[in-house]
Amino acid sequence: MKNTGMDDQHFFNRDLSWIDFNRRVLEEGLRKDIPPLERFRFLSIVSSNLDEFFMVRIAAIKRAIRSQGGIQDPSGLNPAEQLRLASARIRLIFKELYDCLESDVFPALAMSNLELVRPDSYTPAQRSYLESFFMREIYPILTPLRLNEEERMPAIESMRLHAAFLLSLQNEQKDGSGVIGPLPPDGRQELISIIRIPQVLDRIIWLPRTVGGLSQWALLDDIVLTWGDRLYQGCQVKERMLFKVNRDADFSVDERRDEDFIEAMEEVLVNRENSMAVCMIYSPGSGRLRDELARRLDITELDLYECGEPLSLEGLLSLVSVKGFDQLKETPWKIYGNPTLPPDKPLWERISQGDILLHLPYESFDPVIRFFQEAANDPQVISIKTALYRTSGNSPIIRALEQASLKGKHVTAMVELKARFDEERNISWANRLEKAGVIVIYGLARLKVHAKISMVIRREHNRIKRYVHLSTGNYNDGTAKLYDDLSLFTVHEEIAYDAGLFFNMITGYSVIQSTRKLVIAPTSLKRRLLELIERETDRASQEYSGCIMAKMNALADIDLIRALYRASQAGVRVLLCVRGICQLVPGVPGLSENIQVISIIDHYLEHSRIFFFSNGGAEEIYLSSADWMPRNMERRIELMFPILDEGVKRNVQAILAAYFHDNCQARQLSTGGEWKLRGGPSGEEPFRAQSAFQAQAAQAMGDHWSSLQEFVIRRSPAN
Repeated sequence: MKNTGMDDQHFFNRDLSWIDFNRRVLEEGLRKDIPPLERFRFLSIVSSNLDEFFMVRIAAIKRAIRSQGGIQDPSGLNPAEQLRLASARIRLIFKELYDCLESDVFPALAMSNLELVRPDSYTPAQRSYLESFFMREIYPILTPLRLNEEERMPAIESMRLHAAFLLSLQNEQKDGSGVIGPLPPDGRQELISIIRIPQVLDRIIWLPRTVGGLSQWALLDDIVLTWGDRLYQGCQVKERMLFKVNRDADFSVDERRDEDFIEAMEEVLVNRENSMAVCMIYSPGSGRLRDELARRLDITELDLYECGEPLSLEGLLSLVSVKGFDQLKETPWKIYGNPTLPPDKPLWERISQGDILLHLPYESFDPVIRFFQEAANDPQVISIKTALYRTSGNSPIIRALEQASLKGKHVTAMVELKARFDEERNISWANRLEKAGVIVIYGLARLKVHAKISMVIRREHNRIKRYVHLSTGNYNDGTAKLYDDLSLFTVHEEIAYDAGLFFNMITGYSVIQSTRKLVIAPTSLKRRLLELIERETDRASQEYSGCIMAKMNALADIDLIRALYRASQAGVRVLLCVRGICQLVPGVPGLSENIQVISIIDHYLEHSRIFFFSNGGAEEIYLSSADWMPRNMERRIELMFPILDEGVKRNVQAILAAYFHDNCQARQLSTGGEWKLRGGPSGEEPFRAQSAFQAQAAQAMGDHWSSLQEFVIRRSPAN
């Protein structure tokens, strides 16, 4: 059982489950029925995801091993076993990924006149062109760094591509008299040097068009590796290879330094580049260079991953957007406006008439941007409050907040500096907002503010009116085009009142106060979810079996999983749509036979969190910023909010139920830990949830919504 990451306690291992999620993403890249550039995009996502996994989860496992074995996982695996199994699964993913690239995706691109040319295939004309390009554009900015025992290890930044060279002195230099810099103390005449591949240059180098119009490209990595010997006059290159090092990024800021929190956060960013090396990913070419670098980095054989080329696929994603090759991509999905929000009327007028649901990215993120822009320009708006976790590089929301403050409005922004890998960007935004006069709060000690909430306060008819926006996703106009999320505009009095309490609690010293509709982590969210699950369990009977449907990105909270097991044992039907990590084991007789777990990998990244409880017919449905993980329940400020408007509630229920009817992209989790495409019974009409949402958004008057609701809710397990 341990090989599956599950023991008698019936929990899958968290990290192995996360690797399995990337295996599902990889399967999309392996599909031959989708265009090759779309396949390349999926393979690049896997490459990027694994980088983060090394820096966060593998780093944590390695630290647990160094602290005398660490704590056993609920699956029954100790840290050493987790590392061994994780390493084995990652190696299989790398092998399949690069086999697919080399034998399938790149040949398919070449057949469609978009060809990657590698050094062993350069024609004489191409070699001449690239050599000239190297000397003119690349050579002047390269810096060779020697690797000598007598000197400190050169800085090797995390995830940066490097070229390594094993050199020997030519005959006339073997006495060392003409060499600048120390020779090896043992008299060896072999030297090692590394070159950082410059990030200021595009990794895709386009070659001159051929007579037939073939579009060919070469890799910057290959060019540096091929002509890098020009930097080592008097030396002969014996071996060469490419590599990158992933370092520990799983450490936090000293939260006691309230008076200089930004400085403390900046120190974290610096330390991340010099932290413990977690692994080295390298190209074939030199066992001697590999071993010497591993020794200097203090990593073992288990931490070494030989891959094909190119390394770091995410650095080549511009290939997906290259013009003139639409036939190699999936047809872009159009993003539609929300028909209930006319552009010529103020948002406040429409929101006051009733709650508004946005289903991103099928519907545009523009109304959220308008919410801030209209607030900045509206003379009746007196205050804006918002919690920002992640924003885009050129955020229109940040600009609107600056503008509002400069116009004299009272603007408060909770900017979470601890948003991993976005810290530097958020520090920059915080500084800009402060200069514009915005009240900036940098987060709470030992808690990340992960909630997505904003409030605009207007003076209307001599009274204050509060407009609230709540969301399952970030205020990022870039990812809003890629991630499936739901967001709500409302003026509901109890939600608005709770929103005011929420901002007071996170910006001041207010004690925890009871809220009427919003449920807040870490104070009450987990308790409330357990109550909702247990209520469904208690009401279960032969006449009423009950139903729980939940969609989230990860399920790893053991207490919540145990509560779901109890619900299943009581006869409650539990349907879970979990994008990534799932530690719950479905289908165990006497424990979880009433639980079904699916995962959907498709055109958009599933990111919304939706929770449904049938409640004896008085159905309740919630949206949330939180996944069901210990960190969300106990170490983050999160929000769960109910859907109160009956029309919006029907829409959200239809969205949730649609996932469980998907027989095209849904994979189902077995008791043994395998994920298999569900398919449908013979003769059943194909149903792809994301395509249905796209078709629904295309219907400007909402007629398709009615038919989708009718179809999905009629067949819903809740009925």
